[in-house]
Amino acid sequence: MIDISTLVRENIKSLSPYSSARDEYSGSASVFLDANENPFNAPYNRYPDPMQQELKQKVSELKGVPAENIFLGNGSDEAIDLLFRVFCNPGEDNVVVPVPTYGMYSVCAEINDIEIINVPLTPEFNLNVKAIFKAVNEKTKMMFICSPNNPSGNCF
Repeated sequence: MIDISTLVRENIKSLSPYSSARDEYSGSASVFLDANENPFNAPYNRYPDPMQQELKQKVSELKGVPAENIFLGNGSDEAIDLLFRVFCNPGEDNVVVPVPTYGMYSVCAEINDIEIINVPLTPEFNLNVKAIFKAVNEKTKMMFICSPNNPSGNCF
């Protein structure tokens, strides 16, 4: 099994994780004014946990997946964009995508300056596996397979 960290862009590996006021404070506080929290109307005026620890733990228990392997995002568009930004070098790498499929793969590829190699589905809207693997080259960093596919609805 490949170590996924070997696929991450070098500049991403060297980033320091964001640290919020709650992460840096070791005492107990009900309001973090340096985070622009309002001292009134608790608990609705507080930022949620930026690491989503409690939710990840519940998902972990429900799905039987370690909490540290769970990514939570603001919908699939954010997750797709982050995959491009973490794994693909702009102007260098490519991704392989069967088409027609979900349009955000192409949008995010263009935004991140990543070549997209489109491989048509078969006339029955199934994956053309041979053509997909033939399209992969030394610059391919990802392959997107949407299931159920959008817009065909096929499950792969």
